[in-house]
Amino acid sequence: MPGTKKLVIVESPAKAKTIAKYLGDGYEVQASVGHIRDLIEPKNLPAELKKGSLGKFSVDVDNGFEPYYVVSDQKKKTVSDLKRALKDADELYLATDEDREGEAIAWHLLEVLKPKVPVKRMVFHEITKDAIAHARDHTRQLDTALVDAQETRRILDRLYGYEVSPVLWRKVGPGLSAGRVQSAATRLVVDRERERLAFVSAGYFDVTAHFAAEGGTDFAARLNRLDGRRVATGRDFDDRGRVKTDALVLSGADAQAIAEAIGTGHPGATVLSVESKPYTRRPAAPFTTSTLQQEAARKLRFSARQTMSVAQGLYENGYITYMRTDSPALSAQATQAARAQARALFGAETVPDAPRVYAGRNKNAQEAHEAIRPSGEVFRTPDELRGALNTNELRLYELIWRRTVASQMIDARGSTASVVVGVPAAGRAAEFTASGTVITVRGFLAAYEEGRDEERNADQGGEAKLPPLAEGQALASQDATANGHETSPPPRYTEASLVKTLEELGIGRPSTYATILSTIVDRGYVTARGNALVPNWIAFSVVRLLEDFFGALVAYDFTAEMENDLDRIADGEQDRVDWLREFYFGDPQHPGLRGVVDNLGDIDAKSINSIPLTDDITLRIGKYGPYLEVVEPGEPQVDPETGELREAEQSTRRVNLPPDLAPDELTEAKARELAAAPPQEDRVLGAHPESGRTIIAKDGRFGPYVTEVIPDDEAGKKGAPKPRTASLFKSMSPDTVDLATAVQLLDLPRTVGDDPESGEAITAQNGRYGPYLKKGTDTRTLPDEDSIFTVDLPGALELFAQPKYGAKRAGSSALKEFEADPVSGKPIRIKDGRFGAYVTDGETNATIPRGQDPLQIDFAGAVQMLADKRAKGPAPKRATRTAKPRTTTAKRTTKRT
Repeated sequence: MPGTKKLVIVESPAKAKTIAKYLGDGYEVQASVGHIRDLIEPKNLPAELKKGSLGKFSVDVDNGFEPYYVVSDQKKKTVSDLKRALKDADELYLATDEDREGEAIAWHLLEVLKPKVPVKRMVFHEITKDAIAHARDHTRQLDTALVDAQETRRILDRLYGYEVSPVLWRKVGPGLSAGRVQSAATRLVVDRERERLAFVSAGYFDVTAHFAAEGGTDFAARLNRLDGRRVATGRDFDDRGRVKTDALVLSGADAQAIAEAIGTGHPGATVLSVESKPYTRRPAAPFTTSTLQQEAARKLRFSARQTMSVAQGLYENGYITYMRTDSPALSAQATQAARAQARALFGAETVPDAPRVYAGRNKNAQEAHEAIRPSGEVFRTPDELRGALNTNELRLYELIWRRTVASQMIDARGSTASVVVGVPAAGRAAEFTASGTVITVRGFLAAYEEGRDEERNADQGGEAKLPPLAEGQALASQDATANGHETSPPPRYTEASLVKTLEELGIGRPSTYATILSTIVDRGYVTARGNALVPNWIAFSVVRLLEDFFGALVAYDFTAEMENDLDRIADGEQDRVDWLREFYFGDPQHPGLRGVVDNLGDIDAKSINSIPLTDDITLRIGKYGPYLEVVEPGEPQVDPETGELREAEQSTRRVNLPPDLAPDELTEAKARELAAAPPQEDRVLGAHPESGRTIIAKDGRFGPYVTEVIPDDEAGKKGAPKPRTASLFKSMSPDTVDLATAVQLLDLPRTVGDDPESGEAITAQNGRYGPYLKKGTDTRTLPDEDSIFTVDLPGALELFAQPKYGAKRAGSSALKEFEADPVSGKPIRIKDGRFGAYVTDGETNATIPRGQDPLQIDFAGAVQMLADKRAKGPAPKRATRTAKPRTTTAKRTTKRT
C-alpha cells in the first residue's frame, strides 16, 4: 500500500539537498543523477536480437525507429533506491529540468518505475523557497512533444555516428568519431585555418602626428587623405594581399617624406572641420547560455565546460536561475529586483522610467526559459555571498549579477567629436583626422561593460582626447612618425567566438555548446593554445573526407535546419517517425543517410590524408602523425646492355614535422626549409664497457632513444641477439646524453636490492605510465625518472610500506593541494599514481590526460575534472558472458498522449 509521503525526484544530489530544505516534512527528495537509462550498445544486445533490424544501432529502423533502452549497470542501485522510496509514497513529483533532456529523464523514470500513485510534473527555473512552493502548487502533465524531440536527437546522433564513424576508422584512423554538431564545429575551425593558410600579408604605411593650438593640449591624429585621396588601411586589402578599393597605398618613402616635412613646429596646420554628434550606448541584454559562455571566456578565462559546471553549482544551490536558456527576457519579478538594486547602489537617476524589455530570437516556446540571473525577489550582492561561495563561483555570480542589474539601467550618453586637420607636406595636401568620445552620463557603465572579441585589421588610430577646437584655428605640429603595418589573417576561433558563430549559424542549442567544444578537443581534432583553438592535421583529413563524401551532413545550413526540425518536433508540429524516416531513408530528391553510405564508392585513403604543398613536397597524415613526403629525382643510369641512357627513377624520403608547428605556419617556404635541412645523424656515444658493442643515440618516431649496434658478423647468424634499446628520460636529449647514462638506460631494470622479509628482488624501471618500483607483482610509483637510478633499498622499502592507493601521506604524497571541492566538501589533491597523475578529493579520482602537465592544473580545472568524472559515473564492468535479456530493458511501452 502507498504510504503518506510524497516522493520528489530531481536530477542531481546537490539540487535534492537544496529542494528538500524548502519542501520540509511530508516530502522525500531523491536524485536520479541524470539519465537512468539509454540506448544499449549493439554489442550488448541479447543474442536473439543482434541479427535483426535492431542489431546495427539498437534502434529498429524498419519498425518506426523504436529504440531499445537499458538501465546501465551503474544506475541499477539508483533505480532500486527510487523504487524502494516509491513504495512509501502516495504521490510522485517528477521535478527534473524543464527542457528536452529533463523531460526525457522524467519519461524514462515513469517507464522504469511504473508508479501506481498519482504522478505530477513539477517544473521551476530557480531554486528558491517561493519558486519551489509555486512549482509544487502548479504542476502539469508530461510534455510528450519535448520527449519526442529528445529521443529523435538521441536516435539521430546514433544513426549519424554509427554510420559515418566507421568510415573514418577505415580511411583516416582508429578511434575517430563523427557527429552532426561536432563535425560542423570541427569544420568551422579547419575552414578558419585554411583561410589563414591561404592568406597573403600586405604591407602599408601611415603617418601619425601630434598637433596643438597655442597654449593648448596636444592630440594625436592620423593621415587620412593625401591630395584628396583616402589613404589605405588594413581593411582595404583582401586575403590575397591585393587592394580591393580605390584607396591610396602609401609607400614607406612617401610616409617618411611626409613625416619629415611636417616635423616639429610646422606652422601651416589648420583645423578644416569640427563635427560633434550625440553618443548613446545601450546595455547588453541579460545572459543567455551562449552569451554567458562567451563573456566568462573573455573576462574570467573560463572554458565553456568550466562555465557550465560552475553555473550548475550556483543554480543547484539556489543562487541563480536555470543556466540553459536561449531567452534574454526577465520576469516582472526579476525586472523589479534589478531596478531596485540599481536604484539603491547607483542612484535613482540611473534607472529609466519604464522597465527595459528584452526578447530573444528563438521561437521554441517549449524551452523559452527566463534569462540567467540572480535568483529570488531581492538579488543578493556579491559582497553578501563572499563567505558562502568559492572563488570561481563568486566571480561567475558577480558577472551574472552585474549584467542583470546593468540591463535595467539607463543608456550611457555623451558626444563624439571628429576633427580634420589640413597641413601642406612635401608639396602635397595632407589631411589628418582624430576623433574622441566624451561620456557625460555613465548610466549602465557604472555597473557593467560587455567584453569584445579580437577585431581583425582594427583601426590603428584609436580614439584621442580632443581639446576645444574651432574651424579655421591654426595649429602647430609637435612631431610626426611614419609607421609600417602588415595586414593580419583572420583570427583563430576562441571558445567565445566559436560559440558565438555556432549560435549565429543555428548549430547546436544552449545545452550542447560546452559538450561540442570539449568533444572536439578530447577527440584530438583541436588543441587549445592559450585562448586560440588550433586544428590538428588529423582534423583536416576528417573534414576533407566528410566534405567529399558526406557533403550535406557537414553543410552549415543543413546542420542548422536539423536543429529547427527538432524544434518543430518539440512544438508538436512534426512527427518524429516521419522525420527520421526521411533523414535515414531519404526521398526522391534526397538519398538519405543510408543511401549516401551505401553508395560511397571507392575512397582513396592516401588522397584523403594528403595535402600537396609544392610540386615535390606533400604533407601526409599517417598512423603515427603528420610528416612531409619529399620526392627526389635520381641520377640517370646507362643501360649496360644497350648503352642507352635510362630515365632517372624518383625516390621519396620522410621528414618529421616539429610537434609545435601550427598548420598555418607550414607555408611553402617552411616546407622547403624543413626538406632542405640535413637529416639528423645518429650520434655515436662509444662502446658498451661490457659487451663492446657501439651505442648510438637516435631520434625516432616515438621520441629519442639509445640503442646498441649489433655487428654485421653477428646480425646474420641464427639466434643473434636483438639490439637493446631504451627511451631517453624527458630531461634528456640525444644531443647531450653521454655514454655512462646510455649504459644505465640500457641496463634497466635496475635491481635495487632484496626485500629482507620475502627475499624478493626489488627493481626500479621505467614503464608506459612512468617510473616505478616492482617487487613480485606489487608495484609503487616513483616520484620522478631520476629516482630510477638514485632510489636505495631503505627508500624502496619505505615506499612499499605505504598503501598502494589512497595513501594519506602528508606533504610529499600530493603534487598539488587545493581548497575543498564544492560538491564533496573535501580537499582536492593532485597525486602521481601507478597509471599516471590524477585528481582526487578522496571519493572521486579523475585521471589527468597524458601530455598535460599536472602542475599547470588550477583549482577550477581540478573541480571541473572531478565534476566530469562524477557525471560519467563508474566505468562499466566488462561482461564475461553474453547477457540475458534484462527485465529493465525496454522499447517504448507507454503510448504518449
